[in-house]
Amino acid sequence: MAAALAQIAGMEPQFQNDPEASFLARVRASLPDLRRAELRLGSFLLDFPGDLASYDAQELARLSGVSKATVSRFVRRIGFENYELARRAARDERQTGSRHFIAHAEAVPEERQMALSLQEEMANVAWTLERIDPADLDRLADAILSARRVWLVGYRISRVFADYLYWQLLKVVPAATVIPQAGESLGEYVAEMGLQDVVILVALRRRAANTERLVAELARIGVPTALVTDEGSQPDARAAWHFRCRIETSSPQFNHAAVVNLCHQIVTRTTLKAGSGARTRLRRIDEANERLGEV
Repeated sequence: MAAALAQIAGMEPQFQNDPEASFLARVRASLPDLRRAELRLGSFLLDFPGDLASYDAQELARLSGVSKATVSRFVRRIGFENYELARRAARDERQTGSRHFIAHAEAVPEERQMALSLQEEMANVAWTLERIDPADLDRLADAILSARRVWLVGYRISRVFADYLYWQLLKVVPAATVIPQAGESLGEYVAEMGLQDVVILVALRRRAANTERLVAELARIGVPTALVTDEGSQPDARAAWHFRCRIETSSPQFNHAAVVNLCHQIVTRTTLKAGSGARTRLRRIDEANERLGEV
């Protein structure tokens, strides 16, 4: 009976049995049974799912070349009561960091791409810095300089920024370490962490699956933790510092200018606070590199 009612309502019954199915999974599963216009819309959404998250039903219909009625039928067929609920699901899925949701059918004219990119970078940096208390950066710099060891953690794209922090901080903080290295587990390092250490965890979209457990474990240990995330993450009180960087963009790739700027703020404040000791170490490094012929 439930299946029959679902068919009458225009919904596929498998989505009633799997209400947690993602937006894109629903679209893919529905393709074999779609009529021509709905198939056109479904194929369009697989290429540009972000357009459903960004536009209303009338605009989506225009972009995909179907009627507004087809859009309404389609969202019911994939298990949503109305367009707004489907749009909300697409927005939620976009927050996971899938680059599928960044691309749009209407491309920015080539002559405007650079100007738009600069505009987005400036807006992202401004949004990020406006939400950072300079006193928090100073407290983090002090903690880094007094720490027994500074642990830098990052997976996927986040690893790039953990490495960047490492190479910059290493010039003034010899006890900096990027983890985990190839073939190693986090547990080998977490077991050594204590209250006298500092962890900087970079966890941008898409986050590694173990991120939540890692944050919980660091909080259990009590090690002071600086969390660097994108703007899609809610403020996390478990971290001593939580810096949220906006990375939104109209291009097919996230814009990480604000993340680089934050990293620069961290290493600059730490270097300045290190004072003459940092300058002496930097001079010794340069002198050693000259003797070794590496510069």
